[in-house]
Amino acid sequence: MRGALPLLAVILFAAGCGSSTARVVETPPPAKKVFAGAALSPPHPAPPLSLRDASGRRFTLKAQRGRYVLVTFIYTHCPDVCPLITSNLNTVLRTLGPKGNVEVLAVSVDPKGDTPAAVRAYEKSKHLEPAFHYLIGTRAELRPVWVAWNVIAVDRKPDLVDHAAYTALIDPSGQERLLYSSQVNAQQVLHDLRLLKKQRA
Repeated sequence: MRGALPLLAVILFAAGCGSSTARVVETPPPAKKVFAGAALSPPHPAPPLSLRDASGRRFTLKAQRGRYVLVTFIYTHCPDVCPLITSNLNTVLRTLGPKGNVEVLAVSVDPKGDTPAAVRAYEKSKHLEPAFHYLIGTRAELRPVWVAWNVIAVDRKPDLVDHAAYTALIDPSGQERLLYSSQVNAQQVLHDLRLLKKQRA
């Protein structure tokens, strides 16, 4: 994730060559954090994304303009963080309802295991909202998306994939605004969405 190194609290400047005195300059305290997620400053255009879901419908990030979009990377056989990410993002959609103007685009990191049948079973078992779109494809189709979004997916053993587990929040103008770790929490996302919507009002 992108981040900024903290500033030194105190900087000492020599008063002059050979001087025994110094001047203390205190830097201002860091600005109070507004968003729960890690804000990108400045925001920048989100990378392109174009993939199909288990029913063969194509979804592009460009077509989502005018909506808030949560882009994440998961796989159906993931034993730990993926189910939590899925649950939290699905809770966001369920809480906001159809009028929330929010979509989830979950990109597969396991082209071998994430078959249409596996994804449909996953969607059913997790009771995914209609606005939660699980996008799949061949390795050749998925790899350009992984590269564009700086995601590395490595098959470690059967049914287990090492991958970057983060979620990006994209605003209605297509700008990538916030990043969340694998510990993304529904309440954090809801908080940030309210702030972003208030800023645009």
